[in-house]
Amino acid sequence: MTNPTPQARRPADVYFFATCVVDQFFPDAGMDAITLLERQGIRVHFPEDQTCCGQPAYSSGFEEEARRVAAQQLTLFPNDWPVVVPSGSCAGMMKHHYPTLFAADPARKALAEKLSARVYELTQFLVEVLDFKPQDCGSPCTVVLHTSCSARREMGVHLTGHKLLGELAQVTVARQDHEAECCGFGGTFSIKQPEISGAMVEDKVRALKATGAERVVSADCGCLMNILGHAAWRDKQEGRAPSLPGEHIASFLLRRSGGEQ
Repeated sequence: MTNPTPQARRPADVYFFATCVVDQFFPDAGMDAITLLERQGIRVHFPEDQTCCGQPAYSSGFEEEARRVAAQQLTLFPNDWPVVVPSGSCAGMMKHHYPTLFAADPARKALAEKLSARVYELTQFLVEVLDFKPQDCGSPCTVVLHTSCSARREMGVHLTGHKLLGELAQVTVARQDHEAECCGFGGTFSIKQPEISGAMVEDKVRALKATGAERVVSADCGCLMNILGHAAWRDKQEGRAPSLPGEHIASFLLRRSGGEQ
């Protein structure tokens, strides 16, 4: 389990940083995450000026461009509330890379360090701060969890994802053979190295399907977009009906714990 950032008490308010992919491609996942938090009695604040966390530029080696993007986020969270992010990769960028990104700028470094201490990935916040124990209202099913590389290696939140799914009495969590391996997305990596990325996601989809799970669940929509998109493309190529449904873990938890069935 990751080490939680100390909280004096259960917070009444949080900021929500949606991420670009959620905002543009998976808005329902963002709304479901907000609803999940609100059902725990949390007031969720959404700074409307938020943009990208800067990770695509940063991971491509464009640090100055990443700094310009990240600098726009530093002043959006003025109150001392947790910042909840529905993505391990974006949370990892804000928590672990913002302070070093502004190392030569003392004023912004101080802001980055204060922000870093308050950043939580969604499942981490649910487990470590809210002690959320979802009651399962759904019928029996089997799912398989995929975690992004950053979520696993920088944030350790594959553990909190598994813990939340494990709380659901009617849900069996299958373990995939390639669980610790990248799906091939990697942000700009999939654009710069499409052949390698394509081979990686092919392996990932094959491993997910081999579990026999009814759907794949992930806390990172970038990975979901890559995995589900490739699976749908492969099914179409081979004349099959869609064979690998999936959704963000926030949507899955909300449905199973009394949301829309």
